[in-house]
Amino acid sequence: MTIRKTFAIAPAVLAAVAMIALSACSQTPADPSHSSSAGLPQGYVAAGEQMANAKGAATGQSCIDCHGADGNAPIDTTYPVIGGQYQDYLAYALQSYRDGSRDHVMMSMQAKALTDQQIADLSTYFASRPSNLVNLTGSHKK
Repeated sequence: MTIRKTFAIAPAVLAAVAMIALSACSQTPADPSHSSSAGLPQGYVAAGEQMANAKGAATGQSCIDCHGADGNAPIDTTYPVIGGQYQDYLAYALQSYRDGSRDHVMMSMQAKALTDQQIADLSTYFASRPSNLVNLTGSHKK
């Protein structure tokens, strides 16, 4: 193949690649009713707040009993601050406790009976709370 022929087909190849790339970017999600990377339905703050304050049947504790108001005042230093945490991270953690791939005496029992909707609501609620999370970027430098 000569150089002239190569240059003649190059624009056509470039145009085809650009069309494929643009068509991939314009596709809509397969299931818009799922709002998170965890594949959960849309969560609702008000429903999550109600659940966060309700005593769980498994342990007799509510979320705020252990994690504190807004998820920012855990009663034990080994319990995480969950207020303002990423919604997808909270949902993934609850799903992991529920399916047994993550284990904690209290959380595994609490999460076992949660539905996908309840996990979505709880994670949306705690993600909407003010954050007391600390960014440690650069903290190792003096």
